[in-house]
Amino acid sequence: MERPIGVIDSGVGGLTVVHELMRQLPREKLIYLGDTKRCPYGSRSEQEIKQFTWEMVVYLIKQNIKMLVIACNTATAYTLKELQAELSIPVIGVIRPGARTAIKETNNNEVGIIGTDATIRSGAYPRALKGIHANIIPHSLACPPFVPMVEAGVHAGPKADRIVSDTLAPLKKTNIDTLILGCTHYPLIRDTIQKAMGEAVTVISSSEETARETSAMLEVHHLLNEGNHTAKHLFYTTGELELFTKITQTIFQDDNQSLQSITIHQAKLQS
Repeated sequence: MERPIGVIDSGVGGLTVVHELMRQLPREKLIYLGDTKRCPYGSRSEQEIKQFTWEMVVYLIKQNIKMLVIACNTATAYTLKELQAELSIPVIGVIRPGARTAIKETNNNEVGIIGTDATIRSGAYPRALKGIHANIIPHSLACPPFVPMVEAGVHAGPKADRIVSDTLAPLKKTNIDTLILGCTHYPLIRDTIQKAMGEAVTVISSSEETARETSAMLEVHHLLNEGNHTAKHLFYTTGELELFTKITQTIFQDDNQSLQSITIHQAKLQS
């Protein structure tokens, strides 16, 4: 089926999921919408998170998507069940895939979770982890400075090192051997996070597992695109086009073929 897959995020972080989707599902057309104008969602109220998420969903539904991927941990935590109940197309989020990956990797069952205030406040990751493995000991930490830093294009260097190290200090006092990046912005500073936590801690991104789950869901619902042509993708941002384009180029800098398949536009959401 040649209809596109819709992917939404509060900003640019979901591009890490999109990149993996493009790698694993090269025939599938993707339409990405990042609400960079109103990012971050992590400090928003539950009502705002739901409202903004639905506005993005409505925008993509009008483009005849066949499936929706919520590439935002905060939006997943607060809207996944509602969207699954209301929409007639398959909907997946990024929390359970991340939790499953962490459980595969941990040796001592102590798993750290970092995310936005709203994601950590929701308790979605501890629930997902314990729902799969009752003996997991979760250690959650909100990291409010990370998303604004990533959105500003600060991914490495002395400033990033200082902010990340200071923010993660409480987790370094625990016995975690695995750390879930509970926000899709965080893979963009993965190396900086790894440096702060040390090599003994395995850092988990849900991007790869989310792409695998998307592929499985498409197959189950007989929605896979079986054509032979290379897909062309549409990326939308609600914010500054120049900065969004620059960050997209940074994420896809080692994948020129994929970068050439992307067209970037600005989107205006109707409240």
